Amino acid sequence: MALLLPSHPQVSVSLLLLLSVLSLAAGGKLLVVSVDGSPWFSALEMFEVLKQKGHEIVVVASDANLNVKPSENFILKTYPVPFTEEGLLGRLQSFLKGLFDEGSFLERFFKVRENIRKVSESTIIDCEQLLHNAELIRYLEQSNFDALLTDPALPCGAILAEHLSIPSVYFMRGIPCGLDFEATQCPNPPSYVPRLFSDHTDHMNFLQRVKNVIFDTSNLFLCDFIFKPYEKLASEFLQRDVTMLDLYRKASVWLLRFDFVLEYPRPLMPNMIVVGGVNCAHKQLSQVGCALVLILVLIDFRAPRNVILQVIYIFSSQWQ
Repeated sequence: MALLLPSHPQVSVSLLLLLSVLSLAAGGKLLVVSVDGSPWFSALEMFEVLKQKGHEIVVVASDANLNVKPSENFILKTYPVPFTEEGLLGRLQSFLKGLFDEGSFLERFFKVRENIRKVSESTIIDCEQLLHNAELIRYLEQSNFDALLTDPALPCGAILAEHLSIPSVYFMRGIPCGLDFEATQCPNPPSYVPRLFSDHTDHMNFLQRVKNVIFDTSNLFLCDFIFKPYEKLASEFLQRDVTMLDLYRKASVWLLRFDFVLEYPRPLMPNMIVVGGVNCAHKQLSQVGCALVLILVLIDFRAPRNVILQVIYIFSSQWQ
């Protein structure tokens, strides 16, 4: 059946203009900042789906990134930094290796602190180069993005979202010092949620809860150390005093890259969505291979013995 337009010319023109605007509004513009490393592989799959739905994606990354490479699914904008990809990779590998080193709490704390300092030096310089790149910032300001996707563990995306006055979507595994709990006002009781390096489960006796509270005080020594340089940079760039907590509180959606197979259950706020623990590229593994990988990960993260035995039982029953 043919489409019948109203007889009045002004109404016809208005209707055609409205349909044109609606067709243009079908796809949005997404800016992606500070997403690299293992999260990048998860983001790639998301970009492919968004591209198929008609959305335009612009990815901003330094020319010394780890995994961000050109793709037909997005527009890549790069900026120069005064260090190499090899140097950045070396600092990151040292940091990750230090997380699994044995030793007392103090030994592990100071080793992690030093490795964080080395990695932070690179990420802060990276953020400075982005925010001070006048040509790139001008392009972003004129592009009229609908939203910004970022990993808030690297705060540069949060700073840029505030500057551009656009909603921010956090695609994250965690933020140092538990600022994600504080920013979202999410319950985080030390009697229930295990703290870093405590080796506790979510079932603790009284003495373990006391130990958990003591371990939680380590955040007081890490937060300023990690975030003060970013707060100084953000205040200079935005031309007003801000804290990272102020910026994190403005996030619209938190996409959490984990699930409760490897995480202890904890309270979540309505705008926090668990999207699964996919932190690497998808590879085809046999059922036996998947089981072995999962069991090794559980052991490495010191999962309770009953959980490991339960996983072994589930997979062995499926093979029979």
